[in-house]
Amino acid sequence: MNLLPPLVFCALAVCCGAAPPRQPASGPSPLLPLSCNSSYVLDIADFILQDINRDRKDGYVLSLNRVSDAREHRQEAGLGSLFYFTLDVLETGCHVLSRRSWKDCGVRILHESVYGQCKAVFYVNKARRIFYLPAYNCTLRLVSRSEISMMCPDCPSSSPYDLSDPRFLETATESLAKYNQKSPSKQYSLVKITKTSSQWVFGPAYFVEYLIKESPCTKSQASSCTLQPSNSEPVGICHGSLSEQDSEKSVSVTCEFFKSQAPTPRGENSTVNQRPTNLSKVEEPQQKNTSPTNSSAKAVPKGSVQYLPDLDDKPDGSQGQDPVEAFPLQLDLTTNPQGEPLDVSFLFLEPMEEKPVVLPFPSKEQRSAECPGPAQKDNPLILPP
Repeated sequence: MNLLPPLVFCALAVCCGAAPPRQPASGPSPLLPLSCNSSYVLDIADFILQDINRDRKDGYVLSLNRVSDAREHRQEAGLGSLFYFTLDVLETGCHVLSRRSWKDCGVRILHESVYGQCKAVFYVNKARRIFYLPAYNCTLRLVSRSEISMMCPDCPSSSPYDLSDPRFLETATESLAKYNQKSPSKQYSLVKITKTSSQWVFGPAYFVEYLIKESPCTKSQASSCTLQPSNSEPVGICHGSLSEQDSEKSVSVTCEFFKSQAPTPRGENSTVNQRPTNLSKVEEPQQKNTSPTNSSAKAVPKGSVQYLPDLDDKPDGSQGQDPVEAFPLQLDLTTNPQGEPLDVSFLFLEPMEEKPVVLPFPSKEQRSAECPGPAQKDNPLILPP
């Protein structure tokens, strides 16, 4: 009998809405772990990297080394799925302004490698043919210089974060002058140095990569043209070298020009809807693109690519740092464990009554037993921990 009053009180509290705020469900997570080596997952990873590389205006094309983690959050009927991917990536030799597919670009040799991870949230609505990257974040590092030095003492030493050495500028300037001298008409000017390295063989040698743009003057105008600053975009990338031996200089240069393309507004329908139809090998209704014409202002991926120093360059007092923090990626669109609505209404023509729900980015502890997938380059020096 003594239990009756508490039971009655609890019943009244529930009926009157006096219960405490609902806590996260203790049942299974709505995030479904996926196999990191399935064709379905690899197709989505391909789309994610395409969009990341397309969104960037600086740096080099990233290629997929392996899928480290993949989860799917299936939404209410008609709303598709949200995917949460962690990708291990490698930098290629193609500049992002070349607009080449990562599959057509070779990764750098080991002693020049830049490796890292990207986290991405990717929205798929197959019925509507919508494939959209709402957010991503990548962190990259140069391969360990101390490890490379032990393996290959004579390999060039890369220094991509310090471009202040005047010898690198000298190398770029003299190699571009050599290229302009051989050019029949057009002349080019330096935009910026993008990568550097140095080596000692029989003397010092310096290597640079740099972007170029067309100069307003042709070679025939060299004596009469008044140079004016050019606002033109970079048109190509050059690889130059300068070496010295017995007080003699040797300069070499090669340049690759980007394919001319009509400018495409960031976030245009081409980056949202026009995708291959073989994702998951399921027949989809043949519909026209459903993204409205005014979506370009909103369909821009929110992301960044951050270059961090070599792990050998640890700040004082960080010797005991957890190695997992070598790539401190943050991509939480929400911290609410029950999720929050994600506005993708601009991808649809008709009004949306419901919105997909985005959850906090999952930790790797609960990933599938089939993750990470096999790596294209499995050297431990270029695999994130």
